[in-house]
Amino acid sequence: MKKSLLQISGALAALLSVLVGCAVNPVTGKKEVMLVSEGQELAMGAESDPAVIAQMGLYPDKKIQAFINEKGKQMGAVSHRPELTYQFRVVDTPVINAFAIPGGYVYFTRGIMAHFNNEAQFAGVLGHEIGHITARHSAKQQTNSILGQVGLIGAMIASPRLAQFGQQASQGLQLLFLKFGRDDESQADGLGVDYSSQIGYDASQMADFFQTLAREQEAKGGAAIPDFLSTHPNPADRYATVHQEADQWQQKHGNPKLAVNRDQYLRLIDGLVYGEDPKQGFVENSVFYHPELKFRFPIPAGWKSQNSPSQFQMADPTGKALLVLLPAPGATPEEAAQAVAKQLNLQPTDSRRTTINGFPALVFTADQVQQDPQTGQQVAGVRVLGHIIQDGKSLYAFMGVAAPADFPAFAPQFSNVAQGFARLTEPDKLNRQPERIHIQKLKLRSNLRQALLAQGTPENRLEELAILNGMQLNEQVNAGSLIKLVRK
Repeated sequence: MKKSLLQISGALAALLSVLVGCAVNPVTGKKEVMLVSEGQELAMGAESDPAVIAQMGLYPDKKIQAFINEKGKQMGAVSHRPELTYQFRVVDTPVINAFAIPGGYVYFTRGIMAHFNNEAQFAGVLGHEIGHITARHSAKQQTNSILGQVGLIGAMIASPRLAQFGQQASQGLQLLFLKFGRDDESQADGLGVDYSSQIGYDASQMADFFQTLAREQEAKGGAAIPDFLSTHPNPADRYATVHQEADQWQQKHGNPKLAVNRDQYLRLIDGLVYGEDPKQGFVENSVFYHPELKFRFPIPAGWKSQNSPSQFQMADPTGKALLVLLPAPGATPEEAAQAVAKQLNLQPTDSRRTTINGFPALVFTADQVQQDPQTGQQVAGVRVLGHIIQDGKSLYAFMGVAAPADFPAFAPQFSNVAQGFARLTEPDKLNRQPERIHIQKLKLRSNLRQALLAQGTPENRLEELAILNGMQLNEQVNAGSLIKLVRK
């Protein structure tokens, strides 16, 4: 939570300005109706990439970034669209996901990098994502959405008028993260097999990784589907189909020796941050702590929250109110309030200077005025209680949003959160360290359970570590083998 307000409306504007047309699919060679031209794809990707980075942040590891760049460039060169200038990013989030946006932009989270167990698994998923780009699946999904007049609103808040505040970035990214159908997923799997095999990897390993994702889902009772599965529906018989396609590719090309490269990959991710990174902020006992920016504030009881590099969102569980903390531009609270009001199309009704726990602050209320589509008259869309707090050269905006009828009930909670903004001084919070992947070479032959216990893994995390290693707890591991551990 350290970037400026996101500007992502251009991606939506690009979508709405397209005209109906036909295009030849680079993979199939067949004509298909497309509302998004290749030129518009490129423009959308270039315009949306900064929003993705601002929303998730880049993971600062040069060797991992160099690895994905090298493999991505090799794969792009053998793909059906080698003319594209592909861009590859590792983003700093623990969710297990990989995704691509139009124009050649491919993103892997550090969460999915932690769960790969060899280079071949990584390469298969990389080929799968490049396949979505080469087959123009995103463009097709956007075409279908426009034709079907699908409304895009934030998932956290039911009202689209509230969603534009707390989910501003997510709404824009949602245009790019549309779910693919089973046919598209199957085609992307096949392209992943082809592309990863062409650059020398055993594509059957991709199928094994899909099993890791399924185990992750099962371990959490199916309640928390890994993000990759939520945006990439699992085609029937995916495991068997990918294995079959990998075997067929090898037979067709004379059964070449293809790489897996387990040890090389594990050494690459040694030290990778695992799970939430406390320095980006964390929630504990209904309090949000930010060690890097050195502040804290309470979260209303029962409210849901979501942290990102660009903002911290809190939502009333009924969906009637939203409270967002985000950086504000300007040199003074007054300048920041004016800038935020202009950016969010707000009309302030009153404001006053104050002090919050020693920090200079400004409190204001405002309405977002909208035009009634039936009468053409100006009506109040939402009401906002804003608190601008200055900490040295940094300015933060708490934006509490509710419908005018609900605003009086929620305003005290908005105020209590902002009034609770205070300097973080507790050493145990300031010095909280993340867990990291630690690669251990085993000295003795045993099964995975015994090896993990011998390395100090708690009993209640054995299955988690087994999934992380892509193994079963009763599976034998030889002396000299490398396994993943998780330590601070």
